[in-house]
Amino acid sequence: MSPLRYWSSSPSASYIQRVLFRSIETAASSSTQPKTHFKITLRRSAIGLGEKKKETLVSLGLHRRMQTVYHPHTPETGGKILKVKELVEVENVPIGAVRTQEQQRHERKAPRGYAVAGSRMRAF
Repeated sequence: MSPLRYWSSSPSASYIQRVLFRSIETAASSSTQPKTHFKITLRRSAIGLGEKKKETLVSLGLHRRMQTVYHPHTPETGGKILKVKELVEVENVPIGAVRTQEQQRHERKAPRGYAVAGSRMRAF
């Protein structure tokens, strides 16, 4: 069995194919759709900062490091981002790339089941 054939039959292959298809789909749609949302990811912790900065992060919906939220382009959101610009990473994305919390959680989950990598019984 060739390595490529085994790779395409493993349970993680379907996950990788979904991610690749989604990234290709997002790349294709991003060229045609206008960028209407901010993708905001909290990169640094707010420990040791003032209460106003912490409240700003909470108002953006950010509670833990590496958490990502999506917000539409509005002056209010832009002002909040500017207040915590040292802590967050911001990208402009089209509406097609916006993911809900449930969708993000589903993308992070490992595929169910397992695949037999090899069997010693076939050697006999």
